[in-house]
Amino acid sequence: MRDGGQLRKRSTRNGARNGPDEPLRADARRNREALVDAASAVFAASGVDAPIQEIADRAGVGVGTVYRRFPKRSDLIVAVFRREVDACAEAARSLAADHAPYEALSRWIERYLDLIVTKRGLAAAWHSGEPAYESLPGYFEERLVASLQGLLKAAGSDMRADISAAELLRAVALLCSPASSGDFAQTRRMVALLVNGLRVSVGEANGAGRRHPE
Repeated sequence: MRDGGQLRKRSTRNGARNGPDEPLRADARRNREALVDAASAVFAASGVDAPIQEIADRAGVGVGTVYRRFPKRSDLIVAVFRREVDACAEAARSLAADHAPYEALSRWIERYLDLIVTKRGLAAAWHSGEPAYESLPGYFEERLVASLQGLLKAAGSDMRADISAAELLRAVALLCSPASSGDFAQTRRMVALLVNGLRVSVGEANGAGRRHPE
């Protein structure tokens, strides 16, 4: 990676370096969020090896601010990844509130699909084998499996009972694998067919593969 994956370390006035997980003042928190927003956009456009200066410019802060908040490039990649996963997970609650159970489930799967197909650079970093990313698979499953489980439970007997939330997440991810960059229409269609195929028809025999509310 450019910059050698290592950003220069700066110190605060008391000599302690601000880590990315430490409590922040309001202005520092705003700077951090601006950096994560900017990094997300820059990574999507230019990849995770994009110049740090480009991220700082987009965020409207100095490069030194990037160095203080994210001493390593991997720190910034992890922050972007976690923020994107959190947004996807939290979308389940709002969709469940605004739509019927099956519609909420279908819309959330589309949201999850967007996370996968538009964040391929983050996924590549995740699978790079660097120790900094070791916690990401667990975080990904912890946040997203729980969200999907809630939607499946709400859908109740409308959905087959012989597939778990974890299996459905993996199935969608596998359907995304062969998609070519920038052309995901066929992948979206395949995912829609998958989800629709898991829906139990009105005429299906009672109890045959149906998911019963707990």
